[in-house]
Amino acid sequence: MLKIAYHPIYNHPLAEGHRFPMIKYELLPQQLIHEGTCTPENFFEPSIPNDKYLVAVHDPEYYYDLLNLKIPYKEARKIGFPLSEQLVERERIIADGTMKACEYAMEQGIAMNIAGGTHHAFSNRGEAFCMLNDQAIGARYLQSKNLAGQILIIDLDVHQGNGTAEIFKDDPSVFTFSMHGANNYPFKKETSDLDIALKKGTTDREYLAALKDTLARLLAELKPDFIFYLCGVDILDTDKLGTLSLSLEGCRKRDELVLESCHKLQIPVQCSMGGGYSPDIKKIVEAHSNTFRLAQHIYF
Repeated sequence: MLKIAYHPIYNHPLAEGHRFPMIKYELLPQQLIHEGTCTPENFFEPSIPNDKYLVAVHDPEYYYDLLNLKIPYKEARKIGFPLSEQLVERERIIADGTMKACEYAMEQGIAMNIAGGTHHAFSNRGEAFCMLNDQAIGARYLQSKNLAGQILIIDLDVHQGNGTAEIFKDDPSVFTFSMHGANNYPFKKETSDLDIALKKGTTDREYLAALKDTLARLLAELKPDFIFYLCGVDILDTDKLGTLSLSLEGCRKRDELVLESCHKLQIPVQCSMGGGYSPDIKKIVEAHSNTFRLAQHIYF
C-alpha cells in the first residue's frame, strides 16, 4: 500500500494574499480521496521527531534558536513566513513525515510526503519558505540506521536546491542532482554534485530529453541504494515564480520517467512535493495529484 505522510498542521495559517499557496496541503489529500486514487488508509500522521535526527543535519545553535524563536530578525525575514511555535512545530513534523516515509519506501518501494521538499534550508540557516531540510534529514536518518549507503537526491523543483547542495558538499555518500531554471531564485547558486541550469522558456521536449539522458547515466554510474525525489510543480508554464514552460502533461511525464526508472531498478524512492505557484490552485493540485496517481499505477 502506498503510504503518504500528512498532518493537518501542514496547512499553516497565513495572512490573506500571501504568495505561498498553503491551502494545497489540505486540498491535495481531499482530491486524492475524492477521485479514488487513495483512501484514508493510505495516509499516516507524523509527529514531533527526536531532536538528534535534526541536529545531525542542522547546526545545533541554529536549530535551538529556531526552536526557541530566537532567530535574528534579518535572518528570519529571509524565511518568508512569520515565525511562531506552530510554524516550527510544523517543520519538525514535516521532517518526521519524510523520515517515516523513508522506512515505508524501504518496505514498499515508494512513499510520499504531502509536504516537504524544503531544499533552501541550509545547515545553519533557513530561507525561501524552508527552515529544516526534510530530505537531507531523511538521508542522514537512513544512514544512521544503516539502511542506505549511497544516496541520490533528484531535485526537479524549478529552483536550485542550494541548501541541500551546501549540506552535502563534502559528502560523496550523498549525490545531489538539481535541474532548475538558470534565471530563477536563488540568484547566487551553490554547487551541487550535478547542476543543470535550463534557459528561460524551456519546453517539454527539451526538458524531458535532458532529464532522460542524465537520469540514465546517473543511475548506471552511482547505483544508489536509495533515492529522494523532489517533484516541485513550479516548472509549469503557468507558474508565477518559475521561468520554465512545461505543460501539465510534460510535468506528468517527468514524474513518470523518474518513478518508472526507480521501479525498474528496484531502488526505493521517497517523494516530497516541493514548490508550485500557479495562480490557479486547481492547476497546482492537479499537477501534484499526477505524481500520486503515477505512484499508485506504477507500484501498486
